[in-house]
Amino acid sequence: MTPQTPRPDARPDALTLEVVELVGTVVARYYEEYEEAAAKHSLTGAQARVLALLSREPMPMRRIAQKLKCEPSNVTGIVDRLEARRLVERRPDPDDRRVKLAAVTDEGRGTAGRLRESLNFAREPLAGLSAEERTVLRDLLRRMLGEEI
Repeated sequence: MTPQTPRPDARPDALTLEVVELVGTVVARYYEEYEEAAAKHSLTGAQARVLALLSREPMPMRRIAQKLKCEPSNVTGIVDRLEARRLVERRPDPDDRRVKLAAVTDEGRGTAGRLRESLNFAREPLAGLSAEERTVLRDLLRRMLGEEI
């Protein structure tokens, strides 16, 4: 028996609707806690997200905007505020000196780490799952996002 692809006009089944609702609840709770954790570090949620991105690697404003799905002009303001707090700095791209990269400072890296450590929402429920269950969940989420496993 081969799985059928749903027709575009087909209504989702009850299980699909429940899963979508649960995913939405998880996302809402995550963002709520993320905003609270950011506020404890005197950051907005957007500033915290930029700081988290930059703690992985320096990147141009345009790429930050693409990752956050916002306008580059919004990112400029966020980076300006993070730079004023010495959490981020602008530096020339070594591959193209016409391009400026936003890069996290040591202080910013520390703040990003403390922020990440303070996010407990998912840790507690995930701790109740076995390593095998967490692996299955991770793989299913990656598959939903179209990432290769």
